[in-house]
Amino acid sequence: MLRKVLPLLCALFAALLFSCASEPKAPKDVDTSGKKYSSEDAASYEISQIKKIPASDLVKALWRSKLLLDKNSGYDAARSLYDSYGEKVSSLYKKAVAQKDWLEALRLYNSLEAVDYEGLPELKMGRAELEAAVQRGVPGLSSSRSNFTTLAGCVKGTVTVYVDKGVKVQGRVGRTDAVLGSGFFIDKAGYIITNHHVIADCVDPEYEGFARLYVYLAEDSDTKIPAKIIGYDENVDLALLKTEVDAPYVFTLGSSADLDVGDKVYAIGSPLGLDRTLTSGIISSKDRELFTAGKVFQIDAAVNSGNSGGPLIDSKGDVQAIVFAGVQNFQGLNFAIPVEYLRYELPIFYSKGKRKGVWIGCFGRTKRRAGSGAANEGLSVEYVMPSSPAALAGISAGETIVAINGNPVDSLDALKADFMKRELGTIVRIRAVDSYGKVKNHIVYLDERPKSPGKEIYSRDVIAEAMVPLMGMELSRSSSLNKNQYVISRIVRGSPADSSGFSVDDTISVQEVQIDPKGEYAAIQIYAKKRNSGYLDVAVSYTVALDSPSYF
Repeated sequence: MLRKVLPLLCALFAALLFSCASEPKAPKDVDTSGKKYSSEDAASYEISQIKKIPASDLVKALWRSKLLLDKNSGYDAARSLYDSYGEKVSSLYKKAVAQKDWLEALRLYNSLEAVDYEGLPELKMGRAELEAAVQRGVPGLSSSRSNFTTLAGCVKGTVTVYVDKGVKVQGRVGRTDAVLGSGFFIDKAGYIITNHHVIADCVDPEYEGFARLYVYLAEDSDTKIPAKIIGYDENVDLALLKTEVDAPYVFTLGSSADLDVGDKVYAIGSPLGLDRTLTSGIISSKDRELFTAGKVFQIDAAVNSGNSGGPLIDSKGDVQAIVFAGVQNFQGLNFAIPVEYLRYELPIFYSKGKRKGVWIGCFGRTKRRAGSGAANEGLSVEYVMPSSPAALAGISAGETIVAINGNPVDSLDALKADFMKRELGTIVRIRAVDSYGKVKNHIVYLDERPKSPGKEIYSRDVIAEAMVPLMGMELSRSSSLNKNQYVISRIVRGSPADSSGFSVDDTISVQEVQIDPKGEYAAIQIYAKKRNSGYLDVAVSYTVALDSPSYF
């Protein structure tokens, strides 16, 4: 009896299984009505998202509404939204002008200009007038030229910067805890330039200890003078201080564009607390990449701990750079920040205080013109982070940025210098050329640069795409069964992947990615079959930095 019933039960089960498989049920959150969403529906959704932008960031709302209008020029609601935010930002501009907040007025004017605001001609002051107003009254930029006589006379314009951190107990013995650095006067009213890292504990919100800031004059090393911090930028490692003294000597800011490799320079500071120390040397290199903001000078003038923040001057006494680092145990290997960076930063230090870095959410490198040796063609965009300002503006990987607001951009350094001049929350126009030679114009919002761009990208994108900025390799999925199996489709020249011998069509498996707690490095474990190694199976681990000058 069982033999007769069993085939029948199997047939009934198969029929039931086929019936269930042929009529799958959709998840509850999937719309099965068959409704088609129009471009107007998409625009309405974008309008709802724009209206959620806080009133404190009307410029971002204006930018998003302009992007929406450009995509939906015939949609009345998009035009109305753009006009509304244009009027609001224009009102903010007028208020800033009335309050003589020239830096804010310039930011708003530049943003209105970038989105082609129709009421721009009616505004009281133009860009050139605002730029001139921004410079007025800023210490170091509006001061008269110093009365230079001799190099020895410049020394009295320097100070020893002293951060008193109280007492540190080690091995049951209390020791004085302090930070020593150098600085120099840029204004008769007592404004001083130094490095951010010298005064970092005074402004670090995570530092819970005691910290008090003082300076000692070169001509009076016994009197401790209180100082306050006016502004700073940790990315560029510069800070502006203020003391209530008349500066005995004021330095003139020069132009580091006048310097070349081999030119003689002089460093003044307080190495190991030995104030009034002057050393000399030459510019060894002009393009060292030591931090993300831009390239710095390498010098061979004797510099030691305590020199940080002191001036690097030429034979005329003009400041050409600010000393900021040396490599311990390696004589003659020291570095200085070009004075141009200070010029860009000073208006923001003076008016706003803390300077925040800007970016648009991209990763790239300088593009060399084929067959032209060292000639640059622009900035090649290798990667664009999802939902970043660049992505929303329509910038794509493979484009080459050639201009910002009409100013030529021939390299990553040129873009970095342009960004340094602009304030967070500004709208700019970027001109790019795609791989087919077609010119594209993008309207982009300058957002705040994260402390760890690589970590931000890793958290917001799939690993196949994130590996472009992290390792310099673009991946394509090679297996439907193994989600970690990829084939390399592109290698970024000069990247960790390139220097490690990876090639296009190599098969790799990303086993694990670990981010260190501070977000500075990522440990990436890869199982690979490299063509250059005869396709032998190899397991390798790489440690890559999560920040570099290539993020912009």
